[in-house]
Amino acid sequence: MKTVPECGTPLKNFLEIPYDELEALNLEAAAAAEKLSAAELEKKYCAYLQEEKRLKAVTVCFTDIEGRFHMLDYDKQHFLRANDNLTFDGSSIRGFSAQKESDLRLGIDWGSIFWLPSDVFGPGKVIMFCTVLGRDKTPYESDFRARLVALAADMKKTRGLTANVAAEVEGFVVKGLNAEQSYNEVTGFELISTGGYFHSLPLAPLKNFIDTAAEAQRAMGFRNEKDHPEVAPSQFELNFSHAGVVRACDLVQLYKLVCRQVAANMGMTATFLPKPVSGVNGSGMHLNLSFSKGGRNIFHEAKGKDGLSKAAWEVVSRLLNHAQELSLILNPSVNAYRRLDPHFEAPNQIKVSSVDRGAMIRIPAGNDRSARLEIRSVAPDANPYLALYALLRTALDGEPLTKDEGKRDRMRYLPGNIYDALRLFRASEFMREILGTAPQEKYALHKQAAADRSPRELGTIVKTSEVLFHHDVTTQMLWHKF
Repeated sequence: MKTVPECGTPLKNFLEIPYDELEALNLEAAAAAEKLSAAELEKKYCAYLQEEKRLKAVTVCFTDIEGRFHMLDYDKQHFLRANDNLTFDGSSIRGFSAQKESDLRLGIDWGSIFWLPSDVFGPGKVIMFCTVLGRDKTPYESDFRARLVALAADMKKTRGLTANVAAEVEGFVVKGLNAEQSYNEVTGFELISTGGYFHSLPLAPLKNFIDTAAEAQRAMGFRNEKDHPEVAPSQFELNFSHAGVVRACDLVQLYKLVCRQVAANMGMTATFLPKPVSGVNGSGMHLNLSFSKGGRNIFHEAKGKDGLSKAAWEVVSRLLNHAQELSLILNPSVNAYRRLDPHFEAPNQIKVSSVDRGAMIRIPAGNDRSARLEIRSVAPDANPYLALYALLRTALDGEPLTKDEGKRDRMRYLPGNIYDALRLFRASEFMREILGTAPQEKYALHKQAAADRSPRELGTIVKTSEVLFHHDVTTQMLWHKF
């Protein structure tokens, strides 16, 4: 509620934009990012920020190596004066930098601006994504958004390829604010709906949440396609259109932020734990991947097997060959390995199929525009930038799967727990090659720390430790009290 003095003039006059105008503004910004240079974008938005008196702050955001989303608000005038010298203490962020590397910088990605719906996030702010830089202003090796930006540019320059991604991110809505932080394995989470796929009434709490989140996402330029409850009770999925690989990852981070904030505004919690409830389907983050060249989808071939080209099948072969060592990146938590349970449509089989949803890669029915690979084995708590970086490097540079003609085919499976995934990840020379020695070891150390805080056997009950010490749950104090 705005404070009004005796004269009747509002004390606060911060920017609030109707949803239809907001959507147009965000879609225009997305189009501008594809047409204008970095210098042109900086000039455009600095002029806008200077002229728009109703903006009070700029929110800048980045993602650490485990996938946590971090945000800082800069006063608008300070941002305009100092946006080329924004610094922060990286050592204060678990999973980012050691104390000796504490001074890090933020480089603004001017093409990543989003205007936010004020009824969800409050008025008077815009948000921009950043590149994390070292003291010398070179990209920080553990910032996989920056590394993904560089990889996408290199793919375009040296191979003429563009990677397009559409993410299908599932989650659960449960009763109570901060329900993850107060989780107790005896009582578990309290669900807001006992229905399932297609069964929620139009004004039920789950549908109200879905509608509110979808409206906010459309206003932010997500280009939503389908919003619905999922198979499990209290589960949701809001589908949005494909985009270039970096923007697609940005949208995943904003999607989770919107869902969490909308749920909190309703007194509930949106959780992206892969398996928050035993006995029902878990949540995934299916990544639909295709490559285009000269505006043509090179994964499509009408007469090819399942409508896919030779290039697409080569990508499939490389991904299947490296599937086990990739697992820790795609399934980064103790809880994620509960989801890989074959009784609940779990994609734990290292194979490709057009029909079997137990396969880690599915081939959806497609045409010359929509032919793609659906990588189903990715958990919703994965760092999207790291996951796509590793998948693209594997698709381009991995070793293809070879068949020993003298042996009978045997089904291969993804690791059944985080300990096996850690062992395979640490032993992998290929992971060391594509990630770098230091990021590989840093990532493994944080995953080991989480594993050490939970029982070795998963069992049938979702343990308190696997929730409270999950990297995506904001319980930083607890890590220091363990």
